[in-house]
Amino acid sequence: MSLVKNIAGETAVYGLSSIIGRAVNFLLVPLYTFVLAESAYGNVSELYAYVGFLMVLMVYRFETAFFRFGTEKGKLESSYSTALSSLLGSTILITAGITLFAPELTALLKYSPEESIYIRFFAWVLFFDVLAEIPLARLRLENKAWRFAFVRLTNIALNIGFNLFFLLLCPWIAEGEGLSFLKSSVDSFHNPDFKVGYVFLSNLIASAVMLMLLIPELSKVRIGIDTKLWKKMIKYALPLVIVGLAGIANEMLDRILLKWLLPYDLETNEAQLGIYSACYKLAMLMALFTQAYRYAAEPFFFKHRKHGQSAELYGVIAKYFVIAGVLGFLVITLFIDYFQLFLRQPEYWTGIHVVPILLVANLMLGLYYNLSVWYKLSDKTMLAAYISSGGALITIVLNIWWIPLIGYLGSAWATLITYTVMTIASYFIGLRYYPLQIDWKRILLYVGLGAGIFLVDQQLIATLTGSTAIINLIHLLEISMFILLTHLLEYKSLRYWLGVK
Repeated sequence: MSLVKNIAGETAVYGLSSIIGRAVNFLLVPLYTFVLAESAYGNVSELYAYVGFLMVLMVYRFETAFFRFGTEKGKLESSYSTALSSLLGSTILITAGITLFAPELTALLKYSPEESIYIRFFAWVLFFDVLAEIPLARLRLENKAWRFAFVRLTNIALNIGFNLFFLLLCPWIAEGEGLSFLKSSVDSFHNPDFKVGYVFLSNLIASAVMLMLLIPELSKVRIGIDTKLWKKMIKYALPLVIVGLAGIANEMLDRILLKWLLPYDLETNEAQLGIYSACYKLAMLMALFTQAYRYAAEPFFFKHRKHGQSAELYGVIAKYFVIAGVLGFLVITLFIDYFQLFLRQPEYWTGIHVVPILLVANLMLGLYYNLSVWYKLSDKTMLAAYISSGGALITIVLNIWWIPLIGYLGSAWATLITYTVMTIASYFIGLRYYPLQIDWKRILLYVGLGAGIFLVDQQLIATLTGSTAIINLIHLLEISMFILLTHLLEYKSLRYWLGVK
């Protein structure tokens, strides 16, 4: 019973870095939508989508393989050194290749030749981020959640700080609005036309410093590969690479396809991509808890896979995850008029109607992560690859079909359908290998209650002519009703699993 309290505590700490980091990063959205045109923001989103794919390929899921084999008796150090040494060699080769062929890659993406510097920046961002993955995984495995949070928050703070420095402070000084004695210094290095480049440069500086902060963990590595262990790790991890690539395809591929499949000119397509990406950021608020939970849950599941009540425990955690997710959905959708203000320019608000769809999609993704623990614990990673590949196929087909017809709304619906199908498939396949005790009646009750509150609210607000204060009060009452009902239904169960007498 104390295990729930344990994972809840670790999730809270990981959530500190995840939620604060995502929340502060979320504050960059109004900066970008204020400083960058829709097409420029579309370029930023597109390149980050490619980076998502490359991160999976370059890490090749050795952080999860490290969890799997590093938790075996006496294998921590050898697994750590083997994983990090392997990544070091492959990362050097890939980074050199991307840097060398940056001009060709720039032309392939239809960017101007001078924008090849963006590709080089990202090559080195990937270099630092990939090499940080295994040391960060070790912190998670050793339950050093606070040090993990410190490293991650420092990375985020530097990224945001340099974004503000390059995109706001330097132009303010250069235009003579203040601190005039610094104007000549700023003019010597700051280029007002390099806005997108400064977004990537800020990320590069932050990633380099993050790796430097991990020097104590890096110093523990003994450069060299245990060949026998490496073969076991790569055999375990390769199916997860397919899972990871499919997962990135489900999450990011629409950002790439929109540029090429929307039936407009290139600049308009990039603008539409920028609008969709900005609105997607609002939906990603649902992913805050999901990410915090995953950081804590993955090593937790491996450590406690032989616990007598593990199947029931994982089911209970899944139920509480859904409750938190539905609550987040209600808060964001009922107060969407306030959340959309983060997008600053009204041009971005035209895509706000996709946010509820994407919120539900991210809730389904979180539930999928809960239900898919079976393939990692039972070493059936290839089955997970089949499920994820099937999801990626659905993503590709639906986006190709719907984007030319209904634009980015088709991408939003494709995301929701994909994650729903994957969740259902994972649950039923998992029953054969590691059956979880899921209280589906309660989960469906909470999902149905959240959907009912949302739909009733939409009809009610559409006919209500009262003041904003009255509408906000209604929203608060609806959310309070959901919280009260879940409290009444879950009070005894929660006390039991937390070990409260």
